[in-house]
Amino acid sequence: MSGTGVWLAGVRGSVATTAIIGALAVRAGLAESTGLVSERPGFPGGGLPELTGLVFGGHDPADVPLAKRAEQLAHAGLFPADLPARLHDDLAAVENDIVTGGAGDRTRDPAGTLARLSADIAGFRDRHALDRVVVVNVTPTEPPTPPRPEHATLAALRRAIADGAPELPASACYAYAAFEAGCGHVDFTPSVGARLPALDELARERAVPYAGNDGKTGETLLKAVLAPMFAGRNLRVNSWSGTNLLGGGDGANLADARAAESKLQAKGRLVGETLGYPVEGPLHIDYVADLGEQKTAWDHVTFQGFLGARMSLQFTWQGYDSALAAPLVLDLARFVAAAHAAGRAGPLPELAYFFKDPIGTGTHDLAAQYERLRSFAAGGCR
Repeated sequence: MSGTGVWLAGVRGSVATTAIIGALAVRAGLAESTGLVSERPGFPGGGLPELTGLVFGGHDPADVPLAKRAEQLAHAGLFPADLPARLHDDLAAVENDIVTGGAGDRTRDPAGTLARLSADIAGFRDRHALDRVVVVNVTPTEPPTPPRPEHATLAALRRAIADGAPELPASACYAYAAFEAGCGHVDFTPSVGARLPALDELARERAVPYAGNDGKTGETLLKAVLAPMFAGRNLRVNSWSGTNLLGGGDGANLADARAAESKLQAKGRLVGETLGYPVEGPLHIDYVADLGEQKTAWDHVTFQGFLGARMSLQFTWQGYDSALAAPLVLDLARFVAAAHAAGRAGPLPELAYFFKDPIGTGTHDLAAQYERLRSFAAGGCR
């Protein structure tokens, strides 16, 4: 497959910038593809678009040049300090396909905003003569979206847009614009994105696939490994508590309790749904500015064994969330593009391996998710 574009909503954020500079570095022979599932030796990824051929663009309300943003992330330790300078020309080329702005004015002119977003995406595709584009949402996490009548059907949503009064979160605007432009969509955040029934209907009408929600990069990744272990050994988990300390823009955004609620909902489902019974355990997210782009997660698990023996497990996870997330963004763009080429439309539960709260499936067992992903890739993403 050739001619695949990746349009990033939130393109100047940490995750998107790291994904772009990573793909450019691999293409230039300056980095390896460590962290990309699709590039793992022996993985059946022959039908995927080439990583080195991806073309990038996107929306962002910030006007900081992409090269400057990359320098900031290099200074924070995400990648070698000289990498932005060595990729200067490639970053400048991507900069030409970044639109400063986004869905911020949707409440004043809903129809105009959606048309503009969709036109930006379609213009990017046409300008580069791309076969297809995948829109990936990596914008800041939004508060939960309450159900509204106009979200229930596509006809109702279109009427509301025409009347100038839909209550569409920014994440849903990007999904709507992607589908109207005939593009696949990925929501890497816990925001509502394409999960509104009206948008699922639109995706099927336009015959495009989508995937989400909330990339599984750190603490929840470990939960997806450990919870099935407890279930398989028939050990009763009594509590599972977690504390997350975040710096950077993600941490600052999640300092808002309303935004944190969406993230906590996505993080909190896995254990109970895997074990099949409710488990006590508060989850916390706290912003610590001094951590910069790093994050730390600490979990405490109590469980019961044979003859009522009470035991516990603790683990600490430390890392750069953007460095963990960026290769998954590239993986997901490639899988969704391949699924689009294969004629898939609607949600892609086969991509649950990448998400905390996957659309279309309640399976959280990481090993089972991985085998389903391999089968999906081996079958040409059909």
